[in-house]
Amino acid sequence: MAGQESSTRTTLPQVVAGADLDRRAVLYSRVSTTTGQDPEMQSREIREYCLRRGWGLVGEYVDIGISGAKERRPQLDRLIADAHKRKFEVVVVWKFDRFARSVSHLLRALETFRALGVEFVSLSEQVDTSTPTGKMIFTVLGAVAELERSLIAERVRAGLRNARAKGKRLGRPTKHVNPAQVAALRHQGLTWRRIGTQLGVSAATAYAACKGRL
Repeated sequence: MAGQESSTRTTLPQVVAGADLDRRAVLYSRVSTTTGQDPEMQSREIREYCLRRGWGLVGEYVDIGISGAKERRPQLDRLIADAHKRKFEVVVVWKFDRFARSVSHLLRALETFRALGVEFVSLSEQVDTSTPTGKMIFTVLGAVAELERSLIAERVRAGLRNARAKGKRLGRPTKHVNPAQVAALRHQGLTWRRIGTQLGVSAATAYAACKGRL
């Protein structure tokens, strides 16, 4: 069943000594189809990892039959909501693309987790934001995303400059309104709003046409 909710598992035994033993971890896994794909493979590897780290696994969030391109995912949405409720300190996933649909989506989620004091671990990419290396990767990803946004904005500005240089008119095309038609409708007692609605323009445009400003 798509977006099937899985029950919270019992806390795994603490088997590794360390300063982060009291961290509560949750896993997130996802498969795109209900046939031929099994999220258990991802979940099993995450459980084993948490066991090695000595983290208590206090929740599992599994989206089944949910495309990675979808804006909303029931279990991921529930995970984010529980993060705000401070129900755990670590989110562990099998791979970036199981969790985020894009780099920008990943960065937004990581920024949210960082603000909430929640660490993020991806097993396949070997990224752990609680380590110096993980923090560096997060910073690099942020810089790449910012560079990408800057390049896109610069391409848009360059395109606008090029269009202006060629004499092209930018913005919405001007709607031509017949002043005589506006005057006739006004003579019938219609308000500027009603006139604009009838002619498919704003009330201000209808008024300007009547006054000869267009």
